[in-house]
Order: sequence, then structure tokens, then C-alpha cells
Amino acid sequence: MTLTPDPDSQPEFYSGIPTKRLLAWVVDAVLILVASLVVLPFTAFTALFYFPVLLLMIGFLYRFITLSRGSATWGMRLMGMELRTSRDEKFDTATAFAHTLGYTVSVGMMPLQLISVVLMGTTARNQGLSDLILGTVPLNCRREN
Repeated sequence: MTLTPDPDSQPEFYSGIPTKRLLAWVVDAVLILVASLVVLPFTAFTALFYFPVLLLMIGFLYRFITLSRGSATWGMRLMGMELRTSRDEKFDTATAFAHTLGYTVSVGMMPLQLISVVLMGTTARNQGLSDLILGTVPLNCRREN
């Protein structure tokens, strides 16, 4: 069984990941905001009354679809990183859904989000709370030969 790279013997896979995660999150947040603004007129602007919920729904769909199709959001891809399972495999649909659900719950509860951010900066594999629970790992993308 293949496992994700060891952070002690292969630190290049984890180099700069916390910063890349932050920058990827910013890119993803902007994309989600733009998508939500594009959808807004199609609701006859009634979504203004529940815009935070619309952001949450579009964000969930965006993250789920991008993670299930490539194990990384567009922001993560731009930063040259991806998420992998503990067996060093790309996400399948179930893992993408579980990771997105965990992220969404942690965003909705500030203490969980704070715990997740602290974990990303302090764990050897830069894992957030959802990553630790699911056994997933953020890595720098491998170079294709």
C-alpha cells in the first residue's frame, strides 16, 4: 500500500503549503463570490435576502465538483498543490463530498475554523481539521516527467 510522502524524508512535498492554502482560499473565495453574483439576477435578485446562504451553497458545489474532478480546487491548482488520501490517491466522489462537508461545517463554526487553521500551521503534514479526521493530506503537485 502506497502512503503519502513522509514530511521528514521528503519535505519538498510540504514546502510552503500553509501559505499556498491561504492564497488558494483567497482565489477560491473570489471565484465563489463572482459565481454568486452571476447567479443573483437569475433569482430575480431575491437571493439578496439570503446571500450568505447562496454563497455557502455555491461554495459547497464549487469545492465538491473541483475536488471530485481533480483533487484540488482551481485556487489549489493555481498554487501548485492538491489534496490526497492517506493512500496517496486523488479524491474520489465520496472523499470530495466528505472533505467539502467538513470544510463547510468548520466555516460555519468559528472555533472549528480556528482549530483547523492552527493545525494547518503546526502539524507535520499541514493538515486542517477535516484532513486529520479523513486522513487526507495537502501536497505540492508532483512534477510530471
